[in-house]
Parts: sequence; structure tokens; C-alpha cells
Amino acid sequence: MSDPAQTATEEHLPAPHPGLSTPEVAERVARGDVNDVPVRSSRSTADIVRANVFTRFNAIIGVLFLIILVVGPIQDGLFGFVIVANTAIGIIQELRAKKILDSLAVIGEARPIVRRDGAPCPIPTSGIVLDDVIELGPGDKCVVDGRVLEADGLEIDESLLTGEADPVLKRPGDPVMSGSFVVAGGGAFAATKVGREAYAVQLAEEASRFTLVHSELRTGISQILKYVTWMMAPTAVGLIVSQLFIQDHDWREAVRRMVAGIVPMVPEGLVLLTSVAFAIGVIRLGRKQCLVQELPAIEGLARVDVVCLDKTGTLTEGGMDVSELRLLDGEGSGEKDREKSEAYVRQVLGALGKADPRPNASLQAIIDAYPAPDGPDGSDGPDGADRAAGKARATGPQWQCTDSLPFSSARKYSGAALRSPDGESATWLLGAPDVLLPAGDPALAHVEDLNAKGLRVLLLARATRGLDDPGVTDGVRPTGLVVLEQRLRPDAGATLRYFAEQDVSAKVISGDNAVSVGAVAAKLGLTGAEGPVDARRLPAEREAMGRALDEGAVFGRVTPQQKRDMVGALQHRGHTVAMTGDGVNDVLALKDADIGVSMGSGSEATRAVAQIVLLNNSFATLPSVVAEGRRVIGNITRVATLFLTKTVYSVLLAILVVCSQVPYPFLPRHLTLLSTLTIGIPAFFLALAPNKERAKPHFVRRVMRYAIPAGAIAGVATFAAYLLARHYYTGPGALDAETSAATLTLFLISLWVLAIIARPYTWWRIGLVLAMAAGFLVVLATPWLQHFFALKLVGRTMPWAAVAIAAVAAAVLELAWRWVDRRFPA
Repeated sequence: MSDPAQTATEEHLPAPHPGLSTPEVAERVARGDVNDVPVRSSRSTADIVRANVFTRFNAIIGVLFLIILVVGPIQDGLFGFVIVANTAIGIIQELRAKKILDSLAVIGEARPIVRRDGAPCPIPTSGIVLDDVIELGPGDKCVVDGRVLEADGLEIDESLLTGEADPVLKRPGDPVMSGSFVVAGGGAFAATKVGREAYAVQLAEEASRFTLVHSELRTGISQILKYVTWMMAPTAVGLIVSQLFIQDHDWREAVRRMVAGIVPMVPEGLVLLTSVAFAIGVIRLGRKQCLVQELPAIEGLARVDVVCLDKTGTLTEGGMDVSELRLLDGEGSGEKDREKSEAYVRQVLGALGKADPRPNASLQAIIDAYPAPDGPDGSDGPDGADRAAGKARATGPQWQCTDSLPFSSARKYSGAALRSPDGESATWLLGAPDVLLPAGDPALAHVEDLNAKGLRVLLLARATRGLDDPGVTDGVRPTGLVVLEQRLRPDAGATLRYFAEQDVSAKVISGDNAVSVGAVAAKLGLTGAEGPVDARRLPAEREAMGRALDEGAVFGRVTPQQKRDMVGALQHRGHTVAMTGDGVNDVLALKDADIGVSMGSGSEATRAVAQIVLLNNSFATLPSVVAEGRRVIGNITRVATLFLTKTVYSVLLAILVVCSQVPYPFLPRHLTLLSTLTIGIPAFFLALAPNKERAKPHFVRRVMRYAIPAGAIAGVATFAAYLLARHYYTGPGALDAETSAATLTLFLISLWVLAIIARPYTWWRIGLVLAMAAGFLVVLATPWLQHFFALKLVGRTMPWAAVAIAAVAAAVLELAWRWVDRRFPA
């Protein structure tokens, strides 16, 4: 026979809303009332093709290629085919990256719980229709606008939309905005606006979109290209006038040499190789189940010098185990009642667990250890099988939950008002001992001892006030300590060592007890873990907080707002900060950090705001992301120096030619050959090679400090060899001989620049330089290639003079390189 009190309570509880029926859903789909906003993880195929084909420099090269097709011969138009091949490579690589990103996005896509035909079922976000009933729990993001139907201590954070830091308590009838997320409690809401009508739908799109913006690397390259365009325009005009109107040779020859002077000024392959390097980085990380939601995140993490780690889910695995239940004075009386008292406390813990429909990891461990009581005497059953069965059953008629307070990371405790089998009503709290108890309480001594061993401790206490009383924690009576053992991630120690070796400071920031967090960090070998800091004692002023953070390594009892403040304080002191986390309490800090990293098993809200999602939930993947970023930045710096050296010497040669009123020394085919052997092929290999150099700022300055002197030396030396050849050779065919001597000089100097850029040497880098030299020798030694490229060294004196000039230039390059390192350190 049922308990009358329980029956009365159930009669007043509204029945859960069953949601839409299948015919109702079909009707709304037919009307178009579907949440059809495309949330893309990558650019569309059309965007990729457009971005690679329709560029400013491709337009310039395309026009010049058409001019060469008119005046001929075809070998002077080889640069056009090279551009086509390079653009195709860029498109193919980005499409490969898109394919991997899209597949990973499907794996990591949120699937909200929607009630259909009275049953909850997970569906894709795009499958939600108008009036759908969507269930909410801690960490869930509100994907559409709606109106609350059910609320059980439902607290929603709308700070990403409104800037209001405090969570908002929601009751039935209150509005819900898309883009907000649940921080505590649970409930359900009905969708009132879907698709593009939903508030903050752009926020939801931008949070998950693959983007190419906000990157120092790409911004720097754009800045360089802007300067190049300014230099190129007047120089090209001067060259056109010089070759077409001042020179007295055939107009077709003048046009060819004019085009030859303009084409090498364009560093067309630089943008391409940057995109290819990023795309291949995405592909490599994708194979390791790492979803890069924003492309510059690869670069950004390589620049990070402080990484903030949330202990739970990052250093430790999500699950925990109850290792001990320690009773405290307050329940039971004397040794003879100890067993009865422990059984009673287990029942209370089981009832508390059952009162929370969405338990966190700590409460789940308690539920596993102490299932909800089921039986007239409140026993848990005679053996483990009965205990497991009791976990699956409802709380039963013997225990009732009349009110509940869900766990909140800001409060650091949860609670419930329970009615025991004998009809006694009591309010129970479960949470952090040092939050529930006043300083100096004798129970805290036990807690400190346990925390020092790296154990997590929760206090079960009986409150004397109602859950809705702001002072509910005042005067609580401690009942027992639940000791939880955390599972350390086996790879966390190695990852922390990697960051230490790379001069990246690791800061463990947790809501748990500072001593406990410090003990866990110490087990993993984190430097500075022996001095944990209680965040409640940190100064609020940003500069002072930043100094304290620089000095410490482990911080406990950190509130969600404090996590955000700590990230801001570190950034204020000039640090580039990465934040890792998986809980809803990490969302604000993840959003503010330079790079946010979320675990794949983390809450929907954290995955939405993070730039990088580790779908395999492995903290050990982060070094791979750092390595990819360093590879991209270091290698693009190398190849950018090659490309811009060519631009500098091309502009300088054009200026010298205009001022001297001589024919331009090269045909387009000569510079296509030189660019292919000393820049194009080597740059492709160098851009994709391993590189562990720590990323450094000021990309433009670091590239130009080498490119300007190297280009100037190459231009002056080549022009000197050309003028010397013009005095040496006379008669018919002299211009071809002069061009060949200048080409030999410029190739040798460019090869030496490549040899400098390729340092430090490895076997394959040496092989790459030698292979390019061998390629040029093959052209000089093969008659049909000599004819094709119009290269023929005449005599011995001038070719050896060209070699001597190149040798002197190489020596000057070495001196200039060392002077630049001393005078303009990176």
C-alpha cells in the first residue's frame, strides 16, 4: 500500500511534457519550420576553389601569361603552367583537409535530447523543429530559442550573449536564448524560434566555423604582399617604358623581357604554401582525432607560453571511485550504534544520488558505491548483485525527495530535502568540506590529511535551514566524509614534462581543494606542485593576481569567474594563454583564452567555444598540436625568406635596368627555371619538414631582416656579372651569351641562399640542395634543354668570371647573415 504523503506529492507534480508526435514533426518539416542553419566545420568547396583561384597575383600572372601566348614562344610561358599546378595542389590539399574536418565534426557534433512521441531521443541539431521539447542538463547548450516548460533548479549562463556574469535562475515560462548554456540543474524547454530566426545563431555558426583569420602568420604575409604590390607597380611601369620604347630591339623580344622582369616580383607561391602547410597540419591532427575548429589554432598553440589545465578530465580521468566513508560525530551515539549509523548514512547518500537526475563524476561514484535504498529497512541488499540492482531501481516508497539544489561549481555543493522511512524530514548538503564548514572545525583536520595524499573529499552534512535560504550552510552538522580516489591519466606526466622542456609554464587551476590538487600534480611531476595556492586568497587586482600566478603552479578552490579573471591576468602580463577543460565551469575561461582546448567528452558548451577539440579525450594529443604549429610557423618563415629574396632582387634588377637603359637580362623561361630549382621545389619540401623550433613573434621583421640584404646582394652581383658580360661579348648572339652568364651567376647565388635557409643540415636537406644543383647542370649539359631554355655558356673566361662573382657574393651573404643575427636578433 502506498504512502499517502507520497501520493499527495506526486499528484501535485506536473506530468512531463510528452513532446511532439511523429505526424506533428512531419507537418512542421513540410512547412519548413526546421532548424536548418548550416553549422559548418570548414569552408565550402566553392569557397576553397574561389580562394585559391581568384587572387590578386593569379590575376597578374594570368594577364602576363596571355601576353606571352600572343608573342611566344611557349617556353617563355612556363610560369603560367606552374601557377596552374600550384593552385591545383592548394585546392586538393584544402579539400582533403575539409573532408577530414567534416568527418570529425560529425563525430563531435552535439546531439540534444528531444522528446518525440513521449520518449527522449538524441537527434542532430539540424533535426529540431518548431515546438520541439528539448531536455537540458548541466553543460548543455541551448541550440534554439525557447520557453521553459520544466525547471529543477535550472540555472543558465547567458554571459556569452549579454555579458552578465551571474547565472540566471529559470522557472517555467521564462525565455531561453540560443547560445546560452546550463550551469546547474535541469529541465526542458519548447523551441519557439528555429533556424535563422533564433537569437545568436551567428554566434553558434562562428563558434564552429573553420576560418583563416586572426593569424599573425597570415596577417604578416598579407602585410608583406601589400608592400610588394606598392613596389611592384611603379617598377613594372618603368620596366615597360624602358623595354618597349627605349630599347632598339624587336618589340616581341622587348615584351618577353618586360614580362620576365615583372613575373619574379610576384611571390605567388608564398600564400599557396601557407595554405598547404596549414591544411596538411589539419590532416595530420585529424588522424589523431583532433578537431581544429579554427585553423589559426594550430599556429596559436605553438606560440603559447602558459597552459592552464583543469585537473578533472585533463590530468585525471573522468571517473572516480569511493575508497572510504568516514563517520563524524553527529549521527548515531556510541560504538554500538556505529554500524547502524553507517548504514543510515549510506541510505542518505543513495537518496541524494537518486535525487539528482544528472549527476557529475563525484556523485556518480557515490551512486555506484551506495545505490538508492530499496527496502522496508533501508538496506542495500545482501550482496553486490543486489546493490547493482538497487542502483537501477527507483528510490522507492521509503525515501522521498521533496526539494533539491543541484551542484554548482560556483557554490561547490549540492543538496536535497529528504523524508526518511520513519517520516523524519531533513535537509542534507554534499560538497566541499572547507566551503561547508567554518575555519578551524575539527573535521577539517581529517580532510587536510586526506587531501595531502591526493584524495578528493566530500562532506555530507545536515543543514538546519531550508535549501532556499541564502545561509543554508551556516551551522551545518557534519555527518561523514566521502573519500574519492581519482584516476590519473597515464599520459599526463609525460605531457607535463614535454611542456616543461618546451619552456611552457603549466598552471593547474581547479575547483577542488588546493592541497588535494597539489598532491595529484606532484604525483605527475609538475614543478611547483609542492606549494599549492587557495584561490580564495588571491588578490582581486589584475596586476597583483598576475604576479601571484607567475609565482605559483597549482591553484585550488577556483570559481568559474576566477578562472576567467586568471586568464585575463596572465594575458595582461604579456603571456599567450591556452586553457584546457571539459566542464561547464571552464566555458568562460576557454572563451577568453588565446587558445581554448576542450575534451571530446566535455560538455556541449565547452566544445562550442573551444578552438581545438580532442575527440579522443587524450591530453597527450596536445604536444602533437604544438609540434604541428611549430612546424608550420618555422617552415613558413624559412620559405617566406626564399620567396621574398626573389622579390627583392627582381625589383632591384628592374630598377637597375631602367636606370642603366639596358635590355632586361632574362627571359621568362630563365627565371621560371631558377625559381623552380631554388625556390619552388625546395620550398615545398621545407614547408612540410619536421621543425621543433619554438615559435617566435614578429614574423614580418624576422623574414625581411634576411630577405632584404640577401635580395640586394643577389641583385647587385647579378647585375655586375651582366654588365661585365655586355663589355666582354660582342657581335650577333651577344645578348644570349650575356643572359646565360647572368643566369649562371643568379642561380649560384640563389642556391647559396637556399643552402643558408636549409640549415641546420640533415642528410635530406643536403641532398635537396645538391639535387637542385644537379638539375641545373643537367640543363647546361643537355643540348635540347639548352635550346629550350635558351642557355648556352660561351667561352671559358666569362662563365668562370660569373662563378667568381657568385663566390664573392656568397661570402658577403654569409657575413651579412651573421651581422643581421647580431644586429637584429629575433
